[in-house]
Amino acid sequence: MKNRNWKNWWKAAGIRAVRTWAQTALGAIGGAALIRDVNWIAVLSAATLAAGMSLLMSLKGLPEIEEEQNNGN
Repeated sequence: MKNRNWKNWWKAAGIRAVRTWAQTALGAIGGAALIRDVNWIAVLSAATLAAGMSLLMSLKGLPEIEEEQNNGN
């Protein structure tokens, strides 16, 4: 792995993971006809899995971190 500033990486990757979690949860909730018909366990499971996958994908690199490194920050 490249030499990186792990504090900045965790911040950027965490923001992406939280956004992914929220987007997945909203998509899963939107699929239910009524709010009482939502399978909350499935929503939380899918959203948490998506957030975990986001963190794993961030290991490859984050454009915002690479941009900071290229600008000398």
